[in-house]
Formats: sequence, C-alpha cells, structure tokens
Amino acid sequence: MQRLNSDQAPKALGPYSQGMVTGNTVFLSGQLGIDPATNQLKDGVEEQAKQSLANIQNVLSTIDLSLKNVVKVTVFLKDLDHFAAVNEIYANHFEEPYPARSCVQVAKLPADALVEIEVIAEKA
Repeated sequence: MQRLNSDQAPKALGPYSQGMVTGNTVFLSGQLGIDPATNQLKDGVEEQAKQSLANIQNVLSTIDLSLKNVVKVTVFLKDLDHFAAVNEIYANHFEEPYPARSCVQVAKLPADALVEIEVIAEKA
C-alpha cells in the first residue's frame, strides 16, 4: 500500500491519511471545503464544494491522476436542500461518463462543514 499526502490539501483532522493506494485502486478520505493555504473553512456550500473538489484534485495529482480517474463519489451534505447547488458544482468538475455517486444528508460534519466529498479512483 502507498499513502498519499499533498501539501495542497488540508492536513488530516484526525488519525487518517488523505488517501491510500492498493493495487490500481485509490481511496481518498473525505475532503471538506477547507482552504489549505489558510486552514479555514470556505463560506457557503458552493464554495465549500468547489474547495473540496480542488482538494481531491490536489491529492490525486500527487500520483498523476485527475478527476477523470474517479469511478465512485460519495457526497455528504449537512442539509439535503443544498443538493441542487452542489450538483451544479459537481457537474462543472466531472465529465461523461460520470462516476457512480451517492449523496446523503448527515447530522453533522467535522469542523461544522456543510459538505464533505470522498472518492475512489482507478489508476490506468
């Protein structure tokens, strides 16, 4: 197994890795909308979703992958009423064929975030 770590993504808020590679499969931990330059959560669900996806891209880039390599996405929302807004941001970051995806509402997220996104990617 290989541990992934990017200085261009926020440091883990607990005892976990930003990502792990086993064989050709890449598992990324959920990313919040925390700006790694300021270590602050972005304001609003749209900005948090954009930053979360940027953080994911930055971790994937450590092994020369991109969002095009993502095969499965899980989106955790504090409020499912934000689904349409996050879906629009999501659609601007992924291309067809879109990855498989789940989206669920949760009671609370770390750092009181509004959205957290995790992905599974495949190395070519």
